[in-house]
Amino acid sequence: MPFALTTPAFPPGGDIPRKFTCQGADLSPALAWTDAPAGAQSFALIVDDPDAPAGTWVHWVAYDLPAATHQLPEGVAKIAQIAGGGTQGINDFGNLGYGGPCPPAGNAHRYFFKLYALKAKLDLKPGASKKQVVQAMQGQVLGEVQLVGKYRRQ
Repeated sequence: MPFALTTPAFPPGGDIPRKFTCQGADLSPALAWTDAPAGAQSFALIVDDPDAPAGTWVHWVAYDLPAATHQLPEGVAKIAQIAGGGTQGINDFGNLGYGGPCPPAGNAHRYFFKLYALKAKLDLKPGASKKQVVQAMQGQVLGEVQLVGKYRRQ
């Protein structure tokens, strides 16, 4: 089986329910992954919206998720350390943790949930940016998988 990322919240390419957005409870959706590449020592997660008016908008950055971790529960607390291991970075709203879809009125936006299997922990401090995480991942990526959801402001 190939490395895969799923959520019970929406089907691949489907609509993200309101409770996972700024118009709802702004909870992070539960995520699960299977068949990570052999040798993975940690995982990193980046969620972003390439359709944002000002360019790609970062909604969630998490890293140093332990190799034994294969899921994140719904509603991960918006604090530096994730229960069970892992660290959260800063999103483009200026906050730690998940910030849900919040597009302007108009067309639906696409939200890319990208999970990276890494050869090592990144050992970045809490609050790292997407740019810092991507730089630290250079030469460390064993595999990558993504899940896309859509959301349109109602």
